[in-house]
Amino acid sequence: MTEVAKFYILSHICISFIGGVLLLALWYNIRARFSQLLEEDDSQKRVDKALLYLSLAMFIWVTSGCWIYGGTILNFTGARGYHLGINLFSIVNNMLLLLALFYFYYAPGFIYHNIKNIKKIIAVIIFTSILTFILPFVLGENNIIKNIRISGIPDLLLSAFLCYLLGVSFYRTFAYRGLKVIGIISILVIILIFVSQISEVFLLFGNDFSNNFIKIIAKTSLISIFLVLATTWVIRLASTPKPNEITIHFLDWSLVKLNIPTKNIYDQTIDFGSKTTQYKNLLKFAIRRKYAEGDSQTIPVNLGGEIKNQTYLTRIIENINDILQLDDSQKLDRRDLFTFIGESKYRLRIIPNNITIDKRLLEEFSESAENKEYKAFL
Repeated sequence: MTEVAKFYILSHICISFIGGVLLLALWYNIRARFSQLLEEDDSQKRVDKALLYLSLAMFIWVTSGCWIYGGTILNFTGARGYHLGINLFSIVNNMLLLLALFYFYYAPGFIYHNIKNIKKIIAVIIFTSILTFILPFVLGENNIIKNIRISGIPDLLLSAFLCYLLGVSFYRTFAYRGLKVIGIISILVIILIFVSQISEVFLLFGNDFSNNFIKIIAKTSLISIFLVLATTWVIRLASTPKPNEITIHFLDWSLVKLNIPTKNIYDQTIDFGSKTTQYKNLLKFAIRRKYAEGDSQTIPVNLGGEIKNQTYLTRIIENINDILQLDDSQKLDRRDLFTFIGESKYRLRIIPNNITIDKRLLEEFSESAENKEYKAFL
């Protein structure tokens, strides 16, 4: 092992350990301070564990770094056990990153709180790692052709896919929180993470110094992005109104009175005007929340559901922000009014006692609603 490689591995171990401890401490502190918001939905008992899984991924980096350094010092890097250990660390690390993305609100829809797809991707991760471990022994001397390590190709393709998921999730998260510059930086960091793995397959890519330099810069930057992410999470939670402080009164068709003290919204009357679809959707959520019970309080938001896609939810929030002309500090986020329950189902966050609906409006809606289930609620 060259001196450059030793410096990289030792730096990698120290930086990953510090990053892991910081993320774990932040997650624990956030859990303690905002437990009521994080455990708001008693029926699901779901707690956001994104930071926890990211911190555990950092500790896996520490362990794998120690394994590589120990293998080099003790001169057993050629043993099958050594390579098996590397593959196991890779499996666990990728799984932890994927589980973290499971909690990212702006992650691609097919992984956000979608346990079925997460299990499928984990199966692909395990299969790829097994294939990466077996191929060198199957191919033997044919494993390297024209300075390309064939056994590393499946793992590189998997890394490209995971980097795509990370890049999309980070960019969307920061962009929607008004930090588009950090979102762009996060994409560049993710690209560096992928580039740092190219030399494992294309053996003539870069040199010892440049490859290790890219690796240390990429991982240090990624940990910094994780810490910024934790900070934005704290800010969002601090500005999220509690369900029992929000009140909503449906006055008439298209008219709603909203009260959210946390956002400096006090008994503001909102006229949806011609935006009847958004108004009706909000009214549907309110009727279900106030009069229905259990799972009937939710509405499926998907192609086969009562509301066809999530754009309709976003438009409700955007219309409220536009009509009230709220500034950036006051603007509502979709999660301020809606709770994601799982399986594409959403529910209004406002407690039933804080929802008031005009009787005549309620009667008119129940008679005209296409879904006769609403009439049964009343």
